[in-house]
Amino acid sequence: QVQLAESGGGLVEAGTSLRLSCKVSGNTAYSYVVGWFRQAPGRGREFVGAINWSGISKFYGDSAKGRFTFSRDNWRNTVFLQMNSLTPDDTAVYYCAAFPGESHDYDVVAADYEYKFWGQGTEVAVKS
Repeated sequence: QVQLAESGGGLVEAGTSLRLSCKVSGNTAYSYVVGWFRQAPGRGREFVGAINWSGISKFYGDSAKGRFTFSRDNWRNTVFLQMNSLTPDDTAVYYCAAFPGESHDYDVVAADYEYKFWGQGTEVAVKS
């Protein structure tokens, strides 16, 4: 069992950057896949990307490729999502989620039903 807490959202202008954090607490003795999803108003949940606890494998959704980067801080059990060149289309609530183990399969890490633990979300609003 782990708990996830996102932070770092806010209101920014188009073209700027934000770094979101996902703090993982609880039973961190095991490996987890930590993923990021987002949900814009009136739209379904979208896969942003994921990273294995080892940091070896990183996966990016189509909207994130070339602009977003994942990293993790082992000491602080925190996963970071660096978002650059933001546009109004990036406006959404961003959630981090986790499931035990590791995966090197994009189809697995991109499926929201695989994730057992979810944070409360952090809101990102990008104005043009």
